[in-house]
Amino acid sequence: MKEIRMVDLQTQYQKIKQEINEEIQKVLDSSAFINGPAVQKFQADLEAYLQVKHVIPCGNGTDALQVSLMALGLQRGDEVITSTFTFIASAEIIALLGLTPVLVDVRPDTFNMDVEAVRKAITPKTKAIIPVHLFGQCAHMEEILKIAKEHHLFVVEDACQAIGSHYRFSDGSSRMAGTMGDFGCTSFFPSKNLGGYGDGGAIFTNDDELARKARGIVNHGMFVRYYHEMVGVNSRLDSLQAAILDVKLKHLDDYVVARKRAAAYYDKAFSSCPELETPHTAPFSEHVYHQYTLRLKKGNRDKLIAYMNEQQIPVMIYYPVPLHEQKAYQDPRYRKGDFPVSEQLCSEVISLPMHTELDEEQLAYICDHLKKAVELCQ
Repeated sequence: MKEIRMVDLQTQYQKIKQEINEEIQKVLDSSAFINGPAVQKFQADLEAYLQVKHVIPCGNGTDALQVSLMALGLQRGDEVITSTFTFIASAEIIALLGLTPVLVDVRPDTFNMDVEAVRKAITPKTKAIIPVHLFGQCAHMEEILKIAKEHHLFVVEDACQAIGSHYRFSDGSSRMAGTMGDFGCTSFFPSKNLGGYGDGGAIFTNDDELARKARGIVNHGMFVRYYHEMVGVNSRLDSLQAAILDVKLKHLDDYVVARKRAAAYYDKAFSSCPELETPHTAPFSEHVYHQYTLRLKKGNRDKLIAYMNEQQIPVMIYYPVPLHEQKAYQDPRYRKGDFPVSEQLCSEVISLPMHTELDEEQLAYICDHLKKAVELCQ
């Protein structure tokens, strides 16, 4: 049996090695390493794939979030609502810009933003909402967009874990993750469903003026060389990463199918294990399984993880500490117990290997040992 990895980028690369190497060589031959033809082509191909008007490539997913908020013209002290059960980036960029992070709890089934909690968190200072499409499925965007319209708020989707996922509206229409709000953001970190071989990110929007601002901000706030219209940053996707991503974009739908196949295997294997709660997919969203995250409802999680590691099976906890308990983001407004769902999830969640290269032998080995681990940790 092959070595089991949380993400097997080596095997994935071997399958597309010739395509990747040819495109890298084209960039090397052209020496157009910044904003070259490879970046322009990837941008256009991603716009077509997402059916969105504008894609603005940038340096990473965190920059994508920051640039989006900068383009919205928010002022110091403005409040931005996001989830407390997520990666730090969404709160980090709010704080970096002198804005005020307002945290809300998540749903116990999908782990995504609780829309009723969002309603309760709105104040006269609220200016934007950042829903995080966690682990591969969309937050309840129809309701979030309704709330935003009612209160004249911006919506910036953090779609870093859900690129390729479709959201279904109640009228039967469908949109892709990251294309429904004022802005959508993604990361091309190597482990993402569409990942490069280094850092990278992108911003999506259907608004011409917001796109214009974002394009200027990522390039030092200039549209004409050495003439700076606004305060900007230096955040560009390099041509080598764009060339790699453009190859992988052609395979993204197949990658989603492979992830769903592995998730279905896990679901079936654990269906008769009451101590484990398998991922729930919302009726309005496709799940593309950036992570396969279970809840251990009963038992010693540390003991379970130790056993799995002894069997050479990597497992991870996404996330062990909610944002309101992080040292850097402690706030007198919040205290332990204010976000009971997120706090409970942090004590229960465990993520299994999830990637495009998992084969049946590996899946069987993982599942057999996880069920043994559950028995041992009771």
